[in-house]
Amino acid sequence: MSDKQVILTQDGLKKLEEELDNLKSVKRREVAERIKVAIGYGDISENSEYEDAKNEQAFIEGRVLTLEKMLRNARIINNDEINTDTVSIGSTVIVEDLEFGDTMEYTIVGTAESDPLKNKISNESPVGKAILGKQKGTVVEVSVPAGVIQYKIVDIKL
Repeated sequence: MSDKQVILTQDGLKKLEEELDNLKSVKRREVAERIKVAIGYGDISENSEYEDAKNEQAFIEGRVLTLEKMLRNARIINNDEINTDTVSIGSTVIVEDLEFGDTMEYTIVGTAESDPLKNKISNESPVGKAILGKQKGTVVEVSVPAGVIQYKIVDIKL
């Protein structure tokens, strides 16, 4: 399996580095202490506290490996690479739903830092794919389970 390039903005890089640091310096110690306390309860074969702590430890170690791999394969998008003439990763785009007239503002990011609740959509999402590389004023069609939505790109900014 080849290592997939992870596209990140400066903010995304910072958040991943902070999460990795927290897992290594805080969470590892906390779970090690939980394991130590659970072992103190005696027989670990029927000890749910021990099992829970070991499961959390496995999750933390898996996440650490994932984050390290992501950071190793990271490609950082700098603001000077973002062009406001066309939609690119790092762009903030205002689109208008042509059927309902609603406008939405999205920031296009790599999949690692997408957060739809904060209007950060992946370049690999249906909307992200549809608007990537397009210019202001362009109408794009996005296939969704309910049919096809038409969006007009109203503005592109940093």
